[in-house]
Amino acid sequence: MQKSNNPAFKNMEKVIGAQQTSAPSSDYLNQMYNQPSYTAPARERFLTVDDVVMKTGTLLVLAVVAGFATAWFELYALALPAMIVGLVLSLIVIFKKTISPPLVIGYAIAEGIFLGAITGVFNQWYPGIAAQAIVGTLGVFGGMLVVYKTGAIRVTPRLTKMIIGGIVGVAVLMLFNLVMSLFGVDTGLRSGGALAIGFSILCIALAAFSFLLDFDAIDQAIKEGAPAKTSWYFAFGLMVTLVWLYLEILRLLSYLRD
Repeated sequence: MQKSNNPAFKNMEKVIGAQQTSAPSSDYLNQMYNQPSYTAPARERFLTVDDVVMKTGTLLVLAVVAGFATAWFELYALALPAMIVGLVLSLIVIFKKTISPPLVIGYAIAEGIFLGAITGVFNQWYPGIAAQAIVGTLGVFGGMLVVYKTGAIRVTPRLTKMIIGGIVGVAVLMLFNLVMSLFGVDTGLRSGGALAIGFSILCIALAAFSFLLDFDAIDQAIKEGAPAKTSWYFAFGLMVTLVWLYLEILRLLSYLRD
């Protein structure tokens, strides 16, 4: 190509060469044309309230069936092994980076066996106490759900800190009571007296308010578009609170019976 004195065309040779080098050949275009069309990967469905309800209901049914079978056949010796298995599974679920539905289901079954054994023993000592504890637990759960949905109590950062602080304090007291009991010292927290009744009422109140935190966390996850699989983890969280609430109500009713 003849060079031109026009500065706009001085690098024309280089430009044309570069275009020829970068331009696709006819063979390349034919290969591209013959390739299958691109299919976008399926996107995971977002979390909904129905997902959490279904998973929670599934865990409750499994726990109830396991508990009923344990109490019916009086397999009370399974209480301690089931408690240990449930504790280990709950720690794995909490600290595991990925959500594992089989672990959550295993936790629900283990807790069902544990609660069934405990309930069977308590119901022999105090006839009818099992039905009262179940009704009381469902009543508290339903009541806190209504409170949350109506906005009667709003979950604020301050309320969240108070509830978490109270739970930590109660956990420390429980651990202290356990350690002292190993040395034969009765702190009065679980002896059935006035202090024990007050402590159980405090635990029931904290467990009830914990539902508010659970409901709020579920709402936030739904708004943020969390994957539907997280419903297993939220169902697990609700199950943990329900187990704690049920045990405290059962214990409080036994104190009142005495």
